[in-house]
Amino acid sequence: MSQNKPEQIKAPLLKQWLHDGQEIALLDVREHGQYGEEHLFYVVSVPYSKLETEVVRLVPRKNVRMVLIGDVSGELSNKACRRLSELGYQHIHVLEGGMPAWRAAGYEVFAGVNLPSKAFGELAEHAFNTPRITAAELNQKIANKENLVVLDGRPFTEYKKMSIPTAICCPNGELALRIEEIVPHADTTIVINCAGRTRSIIGAQTLINLGIPNKVLALENGTQGWYLEDFKLDHGESRKYPEQINFESINVRKERARRLAEKHHVAFVDVKTVQKWLDDSERTTFLCDVRTPEEYASGTIPGAQHTPGGQLVQATDQYVGVRGARLVLIDQEGVRAPAMASWLAMLGWDVSVWENAFEEAKELKTVESKHQNKNLRLNKIQAKEIAEYMKAGAKLIDLRPSMKYRESHIKNALWSIRPVLSKLSTKLGNSPVLLLAEDMETAELAAKDLREMGTQEICVNLDSPATWKEENLPLEATENNPTDEECIDYLFFVHDRHDGNKAAARQYLAWEMNLLAQIDEQERNGFRLPH
Repeated sequence: MSQNKPEQIKAPLLKQWLHDGQEIALLDVREHGQYGEEHLFYVVSVPYSKLETEVVRLVPRKNVRMVLIGDVSGELSNKACRRLSELGYQHIHVLEGGMPAWRAAGYEVFAGVNLPSKAFGELAEHAFNTPRITAAELNQKIANKENLVVLDGRPFTEYKKMSIPTAICCPNGELALRIEEIVPHADTTIVINCAGRTRSIIGAQTLINLGIPNKVLALENGTQGWYLEDFKLDHGESRKYPEQINFESINVRKERARRLAEKHHVAFVDVKTVQKWLDDSERTTFLCDVRTPEEYASGTIPGAQHTPGGQLVQATDQYVGVRGARLVLIDQEGVRAPAMASWLAMLGWDVSVWENAFEEAKELKTVESKHQNKNLRLNKIQAKEIAEYMKAGAKLIDLRPSMKYRESHIKNALWSIRPVLSKLSTKLGNSPVLLLAEDMETAELAAKDLREMGTQEICVNLDSPATWKEENLPLEATENNPTDEECIDYLFFVHDRHDGNKAAARQYLAWEMNLLAQIDEQERNGFRLPH
């Protein structure tokens, strides 16, 4: 592969590669909205607008086999290939003809996100015959004040947006460790919910697989099912699992989690094995810290990324960009990592648990990548300086999400996103450019492309419309600017299913349940669920 001309491969060969047992990084470099409308089953979304920032995390090994999905013309793929080559990636290929070619070859395309995990959840429900409860049945039990506890298996930020009345937030990855603190009595019925289906099923089945004596049920269709029955959802609640654990009974929890992991052939490894894997230049190994955000923030093992256990199962493609890679899970107590590893093994991953990881971490020698993302740090200006820049003839480019631009932006600021910055070349001329962005990384990557277009004077402002308003900058809202077609960063697919649109909620649930009819035999056989 030359730096600017990646090797083109045809759809049948890519299909073969996806199932040949070797590692492959299949990356969709189109923006999130384009990806979410139609994509391949195993593809990982790495938008060009964030490419260099995200790829070093998702694909740490530079000599991995890589395939890009871009636009039909190949222009976007070529841009992405050049940036990846600059980072040191060596074996880059492009799907010839993009998505139309994949469809023309007779292969399925999918909408939505987190496809493997979503399809797996539907298969798991059938494989385990996970018991469930309808929204109407649960509502009646709550009204009757029956002896039950509702647990929301999503992260706390999602739970706060909307929740079932009485529900307590306990993300799925925490259930194995904390269930006795929340539900101390075996005669209490436990109901697990999420926003839709997958995490309700996985959370309930986690407790059942662990052998919890309680009756455990998954809430059918989650908060969306509740809303579709016209029951009231709570908003802004803060009920959460207890932080403190009774470590007197920790050995019981460790033993049952270990038994579950071993049942699914999960290996338990030590630092010598982990070091050997990390030193292996022909395989990719991810260190996955499955603890809470607070625990991770207080300190972790060098090289480990934060992958909350429930979310690692729910959205593996947001943390791991290499199909066929090794996953090494770590926690501090030996309960959460084995429980979540059991699911990842069923998902088809080569997964292990590093026992005593935090005790042995001092012996680990991690190797930093030689090809870090190095960008020139932009000059950051304050909101009060923007007016002077505008008077001096600077062009304003708003890089924030398209929907936020529609809500409010500085008058005359142009909305754009990195893949289409070249369309502004005639409007920019030789003018200095002021970028308006939510984070420095996005602005720096856009600036890299702008400099190659000939723009040399570039600075950035990272403030919000509220701050701009305080500085009396002229703001405006635009309902159809950018147009829907131009909003390539925004996934319109049932986007308002949580905002009062019942048709969108029904469409989303139908989409989840229809996934089993879409996946082919090879994709189905990639999972390792019990028959």
